Amino acid sequence: MSRKTIGDQELALLQYIGEAPKSTVAEVCAGYGEPRGLARSTVLTMMERLRAKGYLGRRKLDGSFRYSATNESGEVMSGAVARFVEKTLQGSVSPFVAWMSERGQVSDTELAELEALVDTLQSRRKGR
Repeated sequence: MSRKTIGDQELALLQYIGEAPKSTVAEVCAGYGEPRGLARSTVLTMMERLRAKGYLGRRKLDGSFRYSATNESGEVMSGAVARFVEKTLQGSVSPFVAWMSERGQVSDTELAELEALVDTLQSRRKGR
């Protein structure tokens, strides 16, 4: 069964909760909603939509619901990237790589990750 897609704001919220698991609505509102000017009701609605889509789970602990990303939430970023590449870049990652090289703000860690990914891609091609 394929999951419903999520928007940019929902993706950002899911990433926030992924980095701060077992958060209450109040904690998410303070750390995520307030800096973005979002009302508590808006944040709660977004969290409940993500829960309905299967990306968040919640548990009642000490009288409060605590929200955490589900295992399926790991698929979200991959899906978002795939949609971006297919829809915006017409299936080619070359424009993105060109943008990164022009940006000149790639950290040593990011560069090492990119080099490892290229090595993996080259190994797969040789394995064919």
